[in-house]
Amino acid sequence: MTSNAADAAPKQPVVAVLGTGIMGSAMARSLLRAGLDVRAWNRTHSKAAPLAAAGATVTETAEEAVRGADVVLTMLNDGPSVAAALAAAAGGLHAGQVLVQSSTVGPEATVDLAQRTADLGPVYLDAPVAGTKQPAEQGALTVFVSGPSAVRAKAEPVLDAIGQRTVWVGEAPGAASRLKLVVNTWVITMVNNIAECLNLAEGLGVDPQSFLDLVKGGPLDSAYLQGKSAAVLSGDLTPSFTLSTALKDTRLILDAARSSGVRLDLVAASADRFSRAEAAGHGDEDMIATYYAGRAPGKDGG
Repeated sequence: MTSNAADAAPKQPVVAVLGTGIMGSAMARSLLRAGLDVRAWNRTHSKAAPLAAAGATVTETAEEAVRGADVVLTMLNDGPSVAAALAAAAGGLHAGQVLVQSSTVGPEATVDLAQRTADLGPVYLDAPVAGTKQPAEQGALTVFVSGPSAVRAKAEPVLDAIGQRTVWVGEAPGAASRLKLVVNTWVITMVNNIAECLNLAEGLGVDPQSFLDLVKGGPLDSAYLQGKSAAVLSGDLTPSFTLSTALKDTRLILDAARSSGVRLDLVAASADRFSRAEAAGHGDEDMIATYYAGRAPGKDGG
């Protein structure tokens, strides 16, 4: 008797994606490229609608998206948004499903969401990601995961589709979210460092390109420095990660630091800069728009 290789291949999971903003829609497209069956839902339906042309089933309700899905992926703005999506999807959630919760919500909210998910039936994976729009579109995110290893095989096709690297941090939800806040601390202080260098160059009448050329290729250079600076200098602040979302993450970091007895002066200053830039109307732009928080009075550019 001969066996059919296709019959022997493991069944690809059906994936429900709840939240199709900048990151969620890019992750959904990566899932589709990997050959997975994707159902997409967003509270604002028009944000999910373009995914239909890429092969996703776009649903009117969260409950419809998750009913019968093997894996549910959430990529929303914050803890309350995820909790609201779970409540909306409750009628379609059940035991045997895996919830891959990729929104950055902080350790405290993660524990609450894990309990809410357990009450509804699915197994919860705390799975925040490192990366912005471009790596999300390329399926090249880094995914931090903590949760029961028993569901690892079921979740791996999804994790492999959205990321180039998966780091399993531990069994208990919260471990991955704590690591994510440490990574975001690096990103947030770095983007504000870039903005302040450009601000000072402008204030001193120094051509910012001369600074960038000076460090280029040396130990002080980075692709991040060059890319974010180019965005400011060209005036193209199309978001790969919005300033308002960066401010949300900054506040999560400060809350976690306070609860653990740590003082983070640079992150606190970053929160102030993000807040000023948001108040000046730059919240929906890329987070390097924090540059505008450091411009001289009358030069805001907003």
